[in-house]
Amino acid sequence: MNGNNTRRVRRQGPVTLRDKQIPATTTDQRLLDRRGPSDWVHTDPWRVLRIQAEFVEGFGLLAELGMAVSVFGSARTLPGTPEYEMAEQIAAALCRAGYAVITGGGPGIMEAANKGAADAGGVSVGLGIELPTESGLNDYVNVGIEFRYFFVRKTCFIKYSQAFVVLPGGFGTMDELFEALTLVATGKITKFPIILVGNGYWSGLLSWLSETMLGRANIGADELALLRIADGPEEVIKIIKEAHADMDMSSR
Repeated sequence: MNGNNTRRVRRQGPVTLRDKQIPATTTDQRLLDRRGPSDWVHTDPWRVLRIQAEFVEGFGLLAELGMAVSVFGSARTLPGTPEYEMAEQIAAALCRAGYAVITGGGPGIMEAANKGAADAGGVSVGLGIELPTESGLNDYVNVGIEFRYFFVRKTCFIKYSQAFVVLPGGFGTMDELFEALTLVATGKITKFPIILVGNGYWSGLLSWLSETMLGRANIGADELALLRIADGPEEVIKIIKEAHADMDMSSR
């Protein structure tokens, strides 16, 4: 909750609900659940229009954003922790390098990255999502939209980012990370850098990917090489700039 306001608040697209008006389920839950033998026949066609509207709103908001980098990480990271401060520093460095910063617009690492971008005078974007546990965009977002549907939000992350920077996080962070890896590995999107920040946090995962997944030939060495490691803002910027310079050269 932002500020001193302790009331429960939920944003559903352009709609704001408070207190007892907040439903027990989210829009995504109602879309994915089947609540009767024929209920979906009457509701899903209308949902298609709402989904279409979210795509239109997201694309319209971000169409002129320019070069941007998405920063992912845990919503549970507290201000003042090394990981929070690292996200701030990386976002500020990205803005100084000419990139807008995109996050999920929530607390933790997302808030830190938005804060770093805003404090550096850059474009601080928040792509929020309707969740029972979150209450709107953080105060450091200066361009924001709140989505009802995860898949619409994910499309906007992919479509308007030229790199992913991934700090320590949980299931949501892993979901975004592996979706980006899959899309790049399968050629669905132009190759762009995917950077894991903090070798200590990611070393166990990287060892498993290398020794088990690669060891059993479930991925190739070129796919594993899509992951880059950085331990500070300077390394992050260097990797991104070099990758974009290489892509510019190859497109000529």
